[in-house]
Amino acid sequence: MGLHASLRLGLLAGSLLATASPVLAQSPQSAALAGAIAGDMPQLMAIYRDLHAHPELSEQEHRTAGIMAEAARKAGFTVTEGVGGTGVVAVMRNGEGPTVLIRADMDGLPVTEETGLPFASKMRGVSTAGVESGIMHACGHDTHMTAWIETARLMSARKADWSGTLVMIGQPAEEMGVGARAMLADGLYTRFPKPDYALAFHDSAGMEAGKVGAAVGWALANVDSVDILVKGRGGHGAYPHTTIDPIVLASSIVMKLQTLASREIDPKDPVVVTVGSFHAGTKHNVIPNEAKLELTVRSYSDATRKQLLDGIARIARGEALASGVAEADLPVVTVDPHNTRATWNSPEFTQATVDRLQGQMGEGAVSVLPSVMGGEDFGEFRRADENHIQSIIFWVGGVPEKAWAAAQAGGPPLPSLHSALWAPEADKVIASGAQTLTLTALDILKR
Repeated sequence: MGLHASLRLGLLAGSLLATASPVLAQSPQSAALAGAIAGDMPQLMAIYRDLHAHPELSEQEHRTAGIMAEAARKAGFTVTEGVGGTGVVAVMRNGEGPTVLIRADMDGLPVTEETGLPFASKMRGVSTAGVESGIMHACGHDTHMTAWIETARLMSARKADWSGTLVMIGQPAEEMGVGARAMLADGLYTRFPKPDYALAFHDSAGMEAGKVGAAVGWALANVDSVDILVKGRGGHGAYPHTTIDPIVLASSIVMKLQTLASREIDPKDPVVVTVGSFHAGTKHNVIPNEAKLELTVRSYSDATRKQLLDGIARIARGEALASGVAEADLPVVTVDPHNTRATWNSPEFTQATVDRLQGQMGEGAVSVLPSVMGGEDFGEFRRADENHIQSIIFWVGGVPEKAWAAAQAGGPPLPSLHSALWAPEADKVIASGAQTLTLTALDILKR
């Protein structure tokens, strides 16, 4: 998940959680689940450490998917593997009632781990882009999968308490933003029961370990990668009047792009247009023929996304024309088709769920959180039938208590998701994640 916005979330979440009421006593049902999870924790941590030590890159999650599938089979689910590539679908039918989908993402990242953990990953691999590197669960998907396994066990053991259908999926390639759509294209909603509700959680590098929260409405953003190839006419640096300098032109485009957020989009509608890469030239005294810009573009609504992308193309064209570039040599703007679309938490469902969880897990343990500009393809499961499916993705804090307290006191900054140093307090993430998913599913499917 591209969640560099987790630091922003952490600051806001810290403020919210710091002013929340003290944690209240858990409900009997929640306390019973917490006890069951605590009893299972030694085995769960063994699973977690194994997954952490053996991460697999996007679309290569063969061993990982096998672990997920086997755990679901042992819990009594009917399991299908190889959905949308390496995806896992586990179905448990338990009488009449709604259908609930619970998702965990499975892929690791091309990051060489530097946590120093005794079970740190030493795996290496080659990504689909052909880049060889270390591999790490630097986004915490290992905690997601372990909590998913525990949720499957807890729901199976409590079949007398619920009625309906449970569809639990292990999703590949979340980090590439293509896994959810691949599973849907492979018949997730035609070969298997279509959900009425979709649930997931993501660990947070900006919240205290074990705390739970959710945004109401927009949760995560549209994420678009845009490339701009700026063409000019190269020449000698001493004779710039004989050239069309693509570096100056590209610089003008970079500066003009900032007006999309500051002057064209409603200030109440958050957007990001960041130029993350600017490549041009080879030598001090040579004006090159071209410059290349790489952008990340973030938004929430589809309409705002279109306005931004159209604006980028318009600005690139307009600045080039103003610089004397011929029509045939105007900038080439390419939008990566593998974009991640925004994730929406169904507002009434989310607010009601947070309210219930506050009463069950304790008000101080659960909060409403702000949306972030990170990306997640979980939203595709609702978009596939957005008039029917209600969805929610939770945040579960992973920052160890001492590190959290030190950061709150102005100490060392916290490592973010995707950092080679990210090491969540896994037992608390797994426990709170499994408890949250199970309580929510039991409430939806209650007899």
